[in-house]
Amino acid sequence: MAHLTAKRGYSELAERINRFPLGAPPSETLFKILSILMTEKEAALIAQLPIKPFTPKTAAVIWKMNEADARKQLEALASRVLLLDIIEGDETYYILPPPMAGFFEFSMMRTRGDIDQELLGKLFHQYMNVEEDFIKNLFVNGETQLGRTFVNETMLSEDNNLYVYDYERATEVIKTASHIGISMCYCRHKMEHMNKACDAEMDICMTFNNVGASLIRHGFARQVDISECMDLLDKAYEQNLVQFGENSQQEVSFICNCCGCCCEALIAARKFGIMNPVHSSNFIPQIDENKCTGCGKCAELCPIESMTMVSANDPHKPKRKKAKLDERTCIGCGVCLRGCSVDAMSLKSREKRVITPVDGVHKTVMMAVDRGNLQDLIFDNRAMFSHRAMAAVLGAILNLPPVKKIMATEQVKSRYLLKLIEKSNTRSV
Repeated sequence: MAHLTAKRGYSELAERINRFPLGAPPSETLFKILSILMTEKEAALIAQLPIKPFTPKTAAVIWKMNEADARKQLEALASRVLLLDIIEGDETYYILPPPMAGFFEFSMMRTRGDIDQELLGKLFHQYMNVEEDFIKNLFVNGETQLGRTFVNETMLSEDNNLYVYDYERATEVIKTASHIGISMCYCRHKMEHMNKACDAEMDICMTFNNVGASLIRHGFARQVDISECMDLLDKAYEQNLVQFGENSQQEVSFICNCCGCCCEALIAARKFGIMNPVHSSNFIPQIDENKCTGCGKCAELCPIESMTMVSANDPHKPKRKKAKLDERTCIGCGVCLRGCSVDAMSLKSREKRVITPVDGVHKTVMMAVDRGNLQDLIFDNRAMFSHRAMAAVLGAILNLPPVKKIMATEQVKSRYLLKLIEKSNTRSV
């Protein structure tokens, strides 16, 4: 085990981060990252904050300071997107974002002079691409993952369109968002400092709704309208980028336009594919072997190497190849179809529909159940849960599949939760 030499404030924040369903394993590299992003005093303050949204008044009570000073401190942290601020009427709420997709990414979503982004980019690469514990924790543990693939809509046939829900369409997320922000791609910006970035579009990271509004407010995203965002989506399609977004049906906060060489989600999908680190779309390519010429363009375009070329076993043409798909690892993005010029590929619906959590609370609860830390989410003594927040979490638990409900009960060992689940099951019979 590495000898961890973090100062107390950073250690407390690292412990705090690990109360999220998606934590951040402590390491010397993590502490160096945190020391660039914030002071030790700021880390100690952030470490005391609730996971759920809170007001300046709540922070003042936790920090034992007057509300005006607490508000000033919160505004300073939000100005560097270490916190997100959500404005509802006359009230401002704050929320501590997870490391990913959260304040790690936000730190590289614009060029800035207040921190050493070259050093930060190299540390991120070390922490995520070399040490790998964080990436494995982020993308491999559990059945419910952070993100999902949006199918390339230009590759859908008329029949396909009958089986696509609105929440599965990137275009629908764009059209229904309250705010749309465009930022620099964190992954390619990081790789740029490693001299490994590709030439794909850089300013194409999309954030929406409350998250987008906060990033726009503090200059970390450029506000755009629906038309411009749709144009950028078309550009992403043209550059064969994969749309990877938040794994929820409602209030989607981000859609990344990812390349296979720089994007951490796609790198994880390539390395740990059979563990399904990224939820696939509800479509999968099918190959017409009679039409396939073996040109290999589909395999070249596949960002996670699920499409390969194998021998066609043609006795008359022993060197002839054909495309072959590994359905276990395919994420259903549809990018491979763009390379086929002989109409040998099409999309078909998966036999078993991929389940997408309804909203952020539902997703967080499912991830917490999968990873065995639901008790941290519910019994967080710093969270000072309101009845509304607790009701949202319990409501999400009651909507879980039966096996997940049992897992949730085992984790929290709560008689009250057990009674709620029993009542819920009785009503559903």
